Amino acid sequence: MFAEYLQAAMNHAAYEQFEDGTYFGSIPGFQGVIANEATLEATRRELQDVLEGWVLLGISLHHDLPVVDGHKLILPKVHA
Repeated sequence: MFAEYLQAAMNHAAYEQFEDGTYFGSIPGFQGVIANEATLEATRRELQDVLEGWVLLGISLHHDLPVVDGHKLILPKVHA
């Protein structure tokens, strides 16, 4: 389920090339999930790494995570 969620999010990634030749990537709906690298492939890999960290942090902090193409990570309720 986790891998499918990440792949669904990555399917929405948007990339652009800057004038200096580097690439920028982001995923709409995932605030702060961005990458900027020398090549498109390096940007894609970095963006996936950032996304994974962002999602894991969200899970650890019990944040509501975006639903992506029907994929939702359902987190167990934590009782104090």
